[in-house]
Amino acid sequence: MNLFFSAFVFAAIYNAMPGAVFAETVRRGALGGFRPALAVQLGSLSGDALWALLGLAGVGLLLQWDYLRVPVAVLGIVYLLYLAWDSWHGAKQAFVTATNSVAVLNAHNSEAMRSGALISLTNPHNVAFWAAAGSALGALGVQEPVLADYAIFFAGFMLCSVCWCFVCAAFIERLFRSLGQRWLGASYKLCAFAFVCFALLSLQQLWLSI
Repeated sequence: MNLFFSAFVFAAIYNAMPGAVFAETVRRGALGGFRPALAVQLGSLSGDALWALLGLAGVGLLLQWDYLRVPVAVLGIVYLLYLAWDSWHGAKQAFVTATNSVAVLNAHNSEAMRSGALISLTNPHNVAFWAAAGSALGALGVQEPVLADYAIFFAGFMLCSVCWCFVCAAFIERLFRSLGQRWLGASYKLCAFAFVCFALLSLQQLWLSI
């Protein structure tokens, strides 16, 4: 139970840190509300789960090799820059799209989920984090972890991540409901700026690592 609780708290801190997934959640949720925001968050779980499994299994060490790590990081940087361009372009259409029906907006939920998954799968910060996560159990007092310890840690981490998906989506939906539609354009431009910053930080990290 101590290991499970530690993993739960660890995941809460990990998920609460601002990042590209959060920026994409704001971008989708500002326009479409709870469901698109939740779709981005749920989509990102696929990347979190994959990197968690690889890291805890020790396979994450392979990601230290340049021929595996560099292409993943470059793909993530390119996608972040694309999201920045898409957000800046979307700021001009935010007020028009805001008048669409809920049914039309919900049609983009699958696209939002794919976006969240792609960001998470190609995020170089996730790669670096989970590549070293196999040794994280030692810091929690498990010196010789077995399969059950990894399973408990993974279960605690993913349970917290699932809960965070709903909390984050609900927060964003309520926030923009109170702010009103006039903030849509500004939020899209802010997200575009955030995506550029994340891309530059990722590029810097990649450059320093090689």
